[in-house]
Amino acid sequence: MRIDTLLRTSALCLALGLGFAAPALAQDPAQALADIGKHVMSLGPNGEKPEAASTVSLSDEELAKIKAMKAKAAIVMHYAGNDWSQAQIEGLKSQFDKMGIEVIATTDAGFKPDKQVADIETVMAQKPNIIVSIPTDPVATAAAYKAAAAGGAKLVFMDNVPQGFKAGTDYVSSVSADNYGNGVATAHLLAQALGGKGDVGLIFHAADFFVTKQRYDAVKKTLAENYPDIKIVAERGIGGPDFAGDAEKAAGAMLVSNPSIKGIWAVWDVPAEGVISAALTNGRDDLVIVNCDLGENVAINMAGNGPVKGLSAQRPYDQGVTEAMLAGYGLLNKP
Repeated sequence: MRIDTLLRTSALCLALGLGFAAPALAQDPAQALADIGKHVMSLGPNGEKPEAASTVSLSDEELAKIKAMKAKAAIVMHYAGNDWSQAQIEGLKSQFDKMGIEVIATTDAGFKPDKQVADIETVMAQKPNIIVSIPTDPVATAAAYKAAAAGGAKLVFMDNVPQGFKAGTDYVSSVSADNYGNGVATAHLLAQALGGKGDVGLIFHAADFFVTKQRYDAVKKTLAENYPDIKIVAERGIGGPDFAGDAEKAAGAMLVSNPSIKGIWAVWDVPAEGVISAALTNGRDDLVIVNCDLGENVAINMAGNGPVKGLSAQRPYDQGVTEAMLAGYGLLNKP
């Protein structure tokens, strides 16, 4: 499947309120993949119904009001070491620039909750009007975000929200791709590349992180329900921060202990890079690798007929643009 087609497999959405019914899945992976873009499969962290990002807009009059505010924004990332994060940041900065909003800080917590708490406290010293962020841990970071909101910052989240937070009260909105749909898509891509049969391994994210858990749950459920001749014979979690290195070790151990493995699923592109290295080290040029996220290195590998045979990607630049526009909603007190 072409990359530009895969980019459309997960609809960008806002997690705001009940859910769409998932479509009936087919055992023909090509047909299942063709059907995926017609439905959003994810709900928000608290079961919220998604709304289309296309519903977010600012009029010329509203943009003029925002520009006159001369607002300041901080971008507080969970982890900036992948192409997804960088695309989000670029989308945010581009749209903020159009809105006359100055980005005063961009931080990287390296997936460490204590570092993110410190980052929030540091940027609040600069009195931002807006914070756009993705919590590394919904529980451990909640108090810091609560303090930031109390200090006057309008909060917009990527993918996940802190525990106990209510949309429209504690934060403006949360913007996410259809990560459950991404997991479903990768299951069908894996089945398609394997011809519907074979032993596989899964490399998942061993953390309390909403969107990566969605992907993992989706790929397991989809394989179990649709492909009885594909067996998950090994699963290993990785915690980072060296996600490529951890995944290389995990995949290498899988291939040694389970030589029957024909394919490995990776939760995003950086771990997939580690799986590529493990395949090369173990002489497994026949291994099929499928992952969520469109990173440059895995895309190049797939384009060059490497072991990466499928990707299901979000639209992170557009996600960043939408988050910046929603920050404008916050400044205007627009629902």
